[in-house]
Formats: sequence, structure tokens, C-alpha cells
Amino acid sequence: MSSTSITESVAIPSSTDSAALSVTTVPFASTDPNEPLWNIDSPDSAPSPIRGSLGAPLLGPDNIPIDLENPDLFAPPTSDNGDTGNSKWPFALSHNRLQTGGWARQENIEVMPIATAMASVDMRLEAGAIRELHWHKTSEWAYVLKGTSQITAVDTEGRNFIANVRAGDLWFFPPGIPHSIQATGDDPDGTEFLLIFDDGAFSEDSTFLLTDWLAHVPAEVISKNFQVNNSEAFAHIPDKELYIFPSTVPPDDQQAPVSPQGTIPQSYMFPLSTVNATQLSGGSVKIVDSTTFPISTTIAAAEVTVEPGAMRELHWHPTMDEWSFFIEGTGRVTVFASQSNARTFNYQAGDIGYVPAAMGHYVENTGNTTLRFLEIFNSDRFQDISLNQWLALTPPSLVKAHLNLDDETIAQLSKTKPTVIG
Repeated sequence: MSSTSITESVAIPSSTDSAALSVTTVPFASTDPNEPLWNIDSPDSAPSPIRGSLGAPLLGPDNIPIDLENPDLFAPPTSDNGDTGNSKWPFALSHNRLQTGGWARQENIEVMPIATAMASVDMRLEAGAIRELHWHKTSEWAYVLKGTSQITAVDTEGRNFIANVRAGDLWFFPPGIPHSIQATGDDPDGTEFLLIFDDGAFSEDSTFLLTDWLAHVPAEVISKNFQVNNSEAFAHIPDKELYIFPSTVPPDDQQAPVSPQGTIPQSYMFPLSTVNATQLSGGSVKIVDSTTFPISTTIAAAEVTVEPGAMRELHWHPTMDEWSFFIEGTGRVTVFASQSNARTFNYQAGDIGYVPAAMGHYVENTGNTTLRFLEIFNSDRFQDISLNQWLALTPPSLVKAHLNLDDETIAQLSKTKPTVIG
């Protein structure tokens, strides 16, 4: 699915031919059901490490709430095999850095070793609170979960930028660009947002902070730099970083100072919440990458909804790892890593998923409410390969030779990407 290839959910059927079924040299795959055996609303007695004739009752101590959230780990589908690495990390298990005015918790390769291409931070600011002026070695992509965040930045040419970013909208800062984030008063609770960095080893604790820097520069050097002769002018610089701190709510009409160099020509903000989603048979999708948000050259994303009983189709991404975040609902993903390695993971709101490049997977809604999640990639373009479309556009005789499908099934394959199947 590229940013320009998603179509409405009208399937163009595949052609068929009269090739005979191939001679099978290995046994047929099982068609036995492999659905989750319980869910988070099941009674505490439901989890059991048994599926059919496999497994045995647990005798030792157990963490039942975790079992309830992960039925396909505790009693895996029989189609699972081998190892793929752990593709799930709940933000609830991340250490939280509490500050006056908010908090931040992160995920990186320290807690999720498979996630080598991207790291993330979940940050909360009370109304008026500020994430202090800072910059990073990596780019920063953000999705606002709640409230409104006011962002400011200045580029290398001295051009400045200010914008209010609302729930469902994005921002992007290239590496090294200094910026700030402040919660407005639009929501009395302030704001919460998701930050993505294009390096799995990124740590929020290694950010370059204004107060931290100046606290480690000799006072006379600071005075000389700003050409201020008053020795007391910089006497109240904090002696350590502020990071997150409370402040007054910025005015609704806050303006950046007029720069003689002008304003930044490409916006650092993208109003994804106002983009019309492509409606599909089982849900919807919004795509944002450098074709629609030009400044975002290292991160591409999709916001996907999957209705109960539907699924994000079987697919893979040719060259990009996928970092995903589940915003609402429950779902499951089976990751296929080649050489018979496959493992199924269950996700709830607040969980992170990760699928390395080229590994086949799907996202199935296993609940009775809408599943909504983000697919995020360290790339300037959004791309995927649809299994359905691939088979539909391959000569039917070849497909039959592999899968022993009949003509009726071949005819139902779609030459356009279904994306989310109802």
C-alpha cells in the first residue's frame, strides 16, 4: 500500500485457467481453528496452557492478569513455530520519569531489542507545562493523543515557526532543529503525545537541553556570548536541567517574534485529523508520508481502523521495519519470519508492536469495538505488498501449483489491495 495506491474496497477479481491441481509432496496444512481461547474480559479461571491435546494444567504460581492479556502466548496457535523475537512491549512496563508538570516514559532497544530502527516516548504535560527548549541528534515525529500542544522551532537559516497541534495531528522536526512543546489550555487536562525517533537506541535522557547546557558553561562566557555587561543578568539560570516544568498557559493568539529571515517554508505540523480516511470493507486508513507532509523525510505512517471481525490483510513491507502503537481496541498479530518461524502476539490499547522488514503479518480485531492503531516506518514513503494482490496478479497456474486452489477461489483474489478486509 503506497500513499497513492489505496483504492475503495471494490475488488477486481482474478482470472482463472484450467491448470490441474499440483501433485502434493508434503502434507496439507491444518484447517483446525486457532482463535484466541480467552480474552481480557474472561474469568480468572479461563487462562490455561492447553490447546486441544497439547499442553497441561499449570501447577505453580501465575500472573493471571498478564495471561488474560496474552492468550496466544500462553496457549499459542498450533500454526506458531520457532522464534521471531519479542514483538510486543506495553508502555505500562516502561519506567516513568515524573516531573512537576508532567511525565515521560520511553521504549527503545534496552527494553525491546527487536526494535532497532525506531524508539518512542509517551509524554504528558499539564496545561501550561513546558517540555523545555531542546534538540536531538535524530529526527522527531509526533502524534498528539489528547489535548493541544503548542510547538516552536527555529531552523539553521534563522527562520522560525509556531503552531498549535491538536489531537490526531502530527509534527516533525529534522535532526538538530531546536524546538519546544507546551500544553495549551484547550483541554483542562493538558496534552499527551507520542514521540517517534528514527533510531532504536535513542534515549530521551540524552536530549540536548537549554538549561543543562548553560548550567555547564562558565558565567563569563555566557555574558560574553550575549554581550551583556550586567553580571547579574544570568544569575538565575537553573543549575540543572528543567526537562518538564509548569508554566502559564500560552495565549490562544501566541505569535513568534518577527524574524528578518522570515518563517520556515515547509510546515513542521500536519493536520492529519482533518484528512478524509479511505473507507474500506473492514475499516479505514489514512496515509501520511513525504508526498503529503514534505518535511517528514525519515518517518512515514498510517492511521488504521479495523472493525470487529475484520483484519488488516496479510502483507509485508519490503524494506522498512514497522513500529506500531495501539490506540484503542484489542487485536492480534502473527509475525512470519521465514524458515517456519512464526509467533502470535496480542495487543491492547497502550501497547507497542514491531515487525522487522519483509516479515509477513496481519492485524486482526479480536474484540467487539473498533481497533485503531498507527503503523510507523523509518522511511520517506509508505509501501507494502498485499498477499491477495500478489496472488491475483500472478498467473493462476502458478498459484494453483503452489496452493492447490480451485477456480472459484482463484476468481475471488483481488487485483487491488483490500488493505482492511471486512
